[in-house]
Amino acid sequence: MNTTTRRLLPLSGCVLALVFAAAAHAQSMNACPQLPADSGLSWEQRGNDAFLICSAVTNDGTEAFGLSLSADSAFQPRRGNREERGVVAGKDVRWYRAEVGAQPDMLVRETLVELERDRVAHIWVRTQSRELLNSRMGLVERLEFDGAPQLTSN
Repeated sequence: MNTTTRRLLPLSGCVLALVFAAAAHAQSMNACPQLPADSGLSWEQRGNDAFLICSAVTNDGTEAFGLSLSADSAFQPRRGNREERGVVAGKDVRWYRAEVGAQPDMLVRETLVELERDRVAHIWVRTQSRELLNSRMGLVERLEFDGAPQLTSN
């Protein structure tokens, strides 16, 4: 083996490490639940091993709804804020009214869904129209959570 070949071997190891890292990143990019095929939405996601934030966005980048997947959630539903009933991930849920301080006219709903494998999904929808709120909550009810990975707790 000549000196040029010996110098390339460590570089090829780095390339392999990058390929494996890219494959792992591609797998994590599919960690959000599956969107309905006819939704016209795509996921933007961020997070780490303990939690994942998924934002369903329209073609113009507007968030239609969002969710966090984790072992536990800081969201604490308040009984007095109960609104609509629904079904998400095959489970009966209650949607709760919330507010955005800087936008008092904004309609906001949140819910919490306990999923398989000790995971919980905190889901929110924010919009200014009752019709759009109902439409987006309907999309949330059609999400498929089956393929989402297990997340570690802190």
